[in-house]
Amino acid sequence: MTATETGAEDQVPPGALTPGLTAGQRFKAILGGSAGNLVEWYDWFVYSAFAVYFSNHFFPGDDELAGLLKTMAVFAVGFFARPLGAWLMGLYADRAGRRTALTAAVGLMCGGSLIIALLPSYETIGVAAPILLVIARILQGLSVGGEYGASATYLSEMAGKKRRGFWSSFQFVTMVMGQLIALGLLALLQSTMDKSALDDWGWRIPFFIGAAMAVVVFWIRSRMDESQSYENSKASGAESARTMMLFVRYPKQTLTIFGFTAGGSLAFYAFTTYMPKFLTGTSGFSGTTATAITAGALVVYLFALPFFGWLSDHFGRKTTLWLAFGGGGLATYPAFTAIAGTQNALVAFGLVSLLVVLLSGYNSVSAVVKAELFPANIRALGVALPYGMGTAIFGGTAEPIALAFKRAGMESGFYIYVAIGLAVSFFIVFLLPDNRQHSLILED
Repeated sequence: MTATETGAEDQVPPGALTPGLTAGQRFKAILGGSAGNLVEWYDWFVYSAFAVYFSNHFFPGDDELAGLLKTMAVFAVGFFARPLGAWLMGLYADRAGRRTALTAAVGLMCGGSLIIALLPSYETIGVAAPILLVIARILQGLSVGGEYGASATYLSEMAGKKRRGFWSSFQFVTMVMGQLIALGLLALLQSTMDKSALDDWGWRIPFFIGAAMAVVVFWIRSRMDESQSYENSKASGAESARTMMLFVRYPKQTLTIFGFTAGGSLAFYAFTTYMPKFLTGTSGFSGTTATAITAGALVVYLFALPFFGWLSDHFGRKTTLWLAFGGGGLATYPAFTAIAGTQNALVAFGLVSLLVVLLSGYNSVSAVVKAELFPANIRALGVALPYGMGTAIFGGTAEPIALAFKRAGMESGFYIYVAIGLAVSFFIVFLLPDNRQHSLILED
């Protein structure tokens, strides 16, 4: 679909396609947009990283696995708030601006983290404890759902045509950095605190830190520049974003994003968030070793993402997506099987690294490939809503489904489930246009 067919070119007033940002201006914009993304995802992943320590505070009982399963079900509830956050904040970002939406999103995350940090246990306030935990996760789900669309759109619009894949890959770079900081803090507290103290009160520390970081980013984001794409869209008098526009005017793009997001999100949470629990509960590694293996693989992932983003600028987004979904689909079952059977930490590290490197072909272009499919007046909503729905249904349920397979004594069924999800996404990528000829981001 071309810019003429969508009316995207009509959103650029005469003279608006001026020379792009300088290197310094672009770096400042990418840094400002990414800083909040790091904090958002730190707060999001801290819940999963510390779940084993606080699950009994809200879901007491003799069966620890059952308590953990309930806690991770609350994690999934947060995912199901993400489409709502994506919808509301996507509309807001298209109407009020990317900067305004990003500032609001990080404010919601601060509130959710602070509630969890201060929340009394089940023994103190009874059933109100798990109810308030669910409310806090819903706030965080609304925040992350809204963050993704606004952040992906802002970074893609500020990145510049020649290196758009490279610069926009930093959305996932900062996401992984947030996860690494969460894991690093977990490792630090595990090594410096007694397990009893960590179980009792130490797990609250990372949530206090997350709330404080969010306050700092709120201040930073309130001072960011708005993107030229949004300014041009408003100056042209383009039609305001409406939800039904996605399904009436852009049904193919919307369904395509939902489809490849489903497999990509499922794999991402299987390979990263669930992996420490898999390494301890199935492979038999200690918690410290499992954390170190996962953190090491995430460092590899951190460097792979901008490389694949750069690769997509030269060979197209579809090339890296096919590598991610095809290679990941083929590697998932044998890699998980080998990880489950090894006691060698280096072998486990190599296998987990292989999985996340393959997945980098998707995550590196996750933001930009969506943003390039929509004109500016509906771009944030178009990026956010199908992504939020796909992530909620498949990413948010990855850990509960994995634990359910484990409880049923059919753990290998989860490996097959992930591999099938990646295979389906591989074929959906055929529906994507070539970004090198059909990108709807017109500025710079």
